[in-house]
Amino acid sequence: MKKLKEVYQKKVLVLGLAKSGFTAARLLHKLGAFVTVNDSKPFEENPEAQELLNMGVTVICGRHPEGLLEEGFEIVVKNPGIPYTNILIRSALEKEIPVWTEIELAYLISKAPFIGITGSNGKTTTTTLLFHMLNQDNKKPLIAGNIGTVASGVAEKATPENVIVTELSSFQLKGTITFRPHIAIITNIYEAHLDYHGSVEDYTASKMKITQNQTSDDYFIYNADQPILVDHAAKCTAQGIPFTLKGRTEHSISADDKFVYWQGEKLIERSKIMLGGQHNLENILAATAAALLWGGTKETIIRVLTSFTGVKHRSQFIVNWKGRKFYNDSKATNALATKSALEAFPGQIVLLAGGLERNHSLEELRPYMDRVKVLVTFGETAERFAAFAKECGVPEVEKAGLMQDAVEKAIHHSESGDTILLSPACASWDQYDSFEIRGDAFIDAVKQLTEANE
Repeated sequence: MKKLKEVYQKKVLVLGLAKSGFTAARLLHKLGAFVTVNDSKPFEENPEAQELLNMGVTVICGRHPEGLLEEGFEIVVKNPGIPYTNILIRSALEKEIPVWTEIELAYLISKAPFIGITGSNGKTTTTTLLFHMLNQDNKKPLIAGNIGTVASGVAEKATPENVIVTELSSFQLKGTITFRPHIAIITNIYEAHLDYHGSVEDYTASKMKITQNQTSDDYFIYNADQPILVDHAAKCTAQGIPFTLKGRTEHSISADDKFVYWQGEKLIERSKIMLGGQHNLENILAATAAALLWGGTKETIIRVLTSFTGVKHRSQFIVNWKGRKFYNDSKATNALATKSALEAFPGQIVLLAGGLERNHSLEELRPYMDRVKVLVTFGETAERFAAFAKECGVPEVEKAGLMQDAVEKAIHHSESGDTILLSPACASWDQYDSFEIRGDAFIDAVKQLTEANE
């Protein structure tokens, strides 16, 4: 870990704890900063705050005092989830106090270079896939960021021989100043998180911060099938590496219906790639380009692509049983995510969908419902989903209880060649504590029912 003159003996306010805030506060204290932590959770219910107090960090819990910034703080490090409308953040910016997220701290202390991955969809899959490619090629990658591992904690232990493969949200990127990944990836941009950003322009600008400090020695991998990213890439200093699904190109990386190409040469047949879905092909192209740019071998990349089945709960392949392919896409908690899943899989789909009723529109699904031969629906939205499916002309609609019942009904109505897809388009909290628990219930039911009927 590098020492930081930027924080040594400086007064730093860490706003918001959780994993990232706790790690940032601990590191700043270790680096010689005078750290104050402010968190809304009461002290007696806040083990992270208690631990930091024992280290000698000043802790203010249970409230956000309006006059806190009058104490002469020189840097604010905020939890990514805290919006910029927060009174303390607004006040800091008015006073021209730098406001970081811990990604900025991670970059400043790291002895290892970064590969940064962002996008509206596909970040986690691309990050995980790239990590596996580099790991199997002995490139000593570390994985960090929005994927669940705090980047500054990873950077603390990184050496110059490592590379930190980092998933980055718009929330995290908005709070960066000097962050400069050697390779930056944007998988795609769609309208999202407007409640946080306030506008599409701010959301897009936050995403594009991933490349703002890059130089001509760096690489920017982007989706050339999206005009918005083509326009932004033209303004970037980094070497542009476009990817496209619209056919072979002589430069960069591309795909058509049969092959993936690198610089115009065939790399792999698409039929041999284990990770299914058109949307995942974008992730595959981005990760493959980054791995090759980092010195990965084609042989290793092909080996990973023919074995990697996906990130858990994100179009995750489970099993091929009697000609039926089962996929767990429990992370699809809105109609846009389920639309992407329906669009991704060819042939007939038995769709398992439903969950918490938040009165979200299902209309985005309508153009793709002709791919659904059977809908098995459950949860609070079961009646609304059933009515919608009948409007769309879905031949069979079944209402189920919990996941075991839903999978039984899906298998009963399926035949060889079908895709059985859990892609709920709803949050899980009416029946399950998280989308992960819901997805695990699906996996368990599939394994139990298929193994019992071999």
